[in-house]
Amino acid sequence: MFPRSGVWYTCIRYKGRKVQRSLGVKVGKKADEMLALNIESKIRTEIVEGSYFEKLVGRNKTFKDMMDKFMVEHAPRVSSSSQRGYGIKLRNHLIPFFGEDAKLLSISPKLISQYKVSRNNKGAKPATINRELAMLSKAFSLAVREWEWVRDNPVSKVSKEKENNQRDRWLTMGEERMLLDNCPEWLREIMLFALHTGLRQEELLSLKWPRVNEILKTILITDTKNGNPITLPLNKIALGVIESRARVRSIDNDFVFRNRNGKKVNCHNLRTSFYIVLRKVGIKDFRWHDLRHTFATRLAQAGVDLYKISKLLNHKDIKMTQRYSHHSPDSLRDGVEMLEVDYNLTTVEKKA
Repeated sequence: MFPRSGVWYTCIRYKGRKVQRSLGVKVGKKADEMLALNIESKIRTEIVEGSYFEKLVGRNKTFKDMMDKFMVEHAPRVSSSSQRGYGIKLRNHLIPFFGEDAKLLSISPKLISQYKVSRNNKGAKPATINRELAMLSKAFSLAVREWEWVRDNPVSKVSKEKENNQRDRWLTMGEERMLLDNCPEWLREIMLFALHTGLRQEELLSLKWPRVNEILKTILITDTKNGNPITLPLNKIALGVIESRARVRSIDNDFVFRNRNGKKVNCHNLRTSFYIVLRKVGIKDFRWHDLRHTFATRLAQAGVDLYKISKLLNHKDIKMTQRYSHHSPDSLRDGVEMLEVDYNLTTVEKKA
């Protein structure tokens, strides 16, 4: 038994099956803890006797019931951009394939594999399919552990698509000059800020003035992809952009980057303008997100260690940052040169 968010939970494993659920009792008083222990004991008895899994309340629950509950209870815990992504996946792909009225108990690993085939046939990329399956798996996991609607998560029995995430495209300094020289001023400022902060597109466009500290030269990013707020330092270039934006700061809203109507810059309009400039200057195979890759690649080439790069990119796991390690050969040189410290090279040469 363990506390989570002020409530007692239990996690019981028996004959290869796992039950993790809330006991519905708040943490605090000793009497409440004893009540939670009694409830847990009853659950253990029912599991051993086999009656627990016969009491599933989700026999008549539909796919729509599960996803509606998922969007209400889980989605608010992630960033607003992730919430929008959930909505798009649900409306455009998951609901059309599985159907709103499909019974949860009818959704099998075989059906989910058919979903993968369907998405592949429509040209969806492996990474896109895996993100859709991850959302579906999370919903089923909640339906198993906390809602007790189904016994198993069918997505866990389906293999993921093999991804190729080793894209290695960044701007050369010549390409950067061409881009910046041919951009309208509003786009130039946004691109410069992206190149010198490494922010994701939505993080950048959502930046507001109360989260900018010009004295400490930092910005606070709260609406992040992984849900972890982060305070980032600003270099002179990024700070120069902030100072430029401050001269035309609006009293109508707090967004740092605004369109000509004084509203938040629309991401689709941003990308459209960006790709127009790319075509104009003849730069190929380059996406907006590659500005973030450029930021990280240049840090690695300058000898910044991967731990710092990982923190600046706000990666949840440093493994995500290791893709940039080959850009930093000097860091490897430092490693082997550490072995030279205690050696007398003259003596070594004579012995040889």
